[in-house]
Amino acid sequence: MISRHWTGLCKRERANDYIQHLRKDTFEKLGQMQGFRKAYILKREIQEGIEFLIVTEWESLNAIKQFAGNDPETAVVPEMVQDMMVKYDKVVRHYEINFTTGS
Repeated sequence: MISRHWTGLCKRERANDYIQHLRKDTFEKLGQMQGFRKAYILKREIQEGIEFLIVTEWESLNAIKQFAGNDPETAVVPEMVQDMMVKYDKVVRHYEINFTTGS
């Protein structure tokens, strides 16, 4: 299992728009991809805006390529999302999941 992490700093007034985009567009598409497991939206308020950490879980790097293309390290940030952000990661971080608790 692979955990994919991406961070973006959203304009405060666009934070709800971004959450809706993730829930209605991005996560809907991911849910149809083989090898996708789950997603998390983590947020916190900081002085510059609303920081989001988006974490998705996948069965493998090959599964991630359905979403990210041949270079899975490259962040997928549509233009409409770029307009919502103050700044964002251009690359993502992948972690191999070695242990979890619970369900």
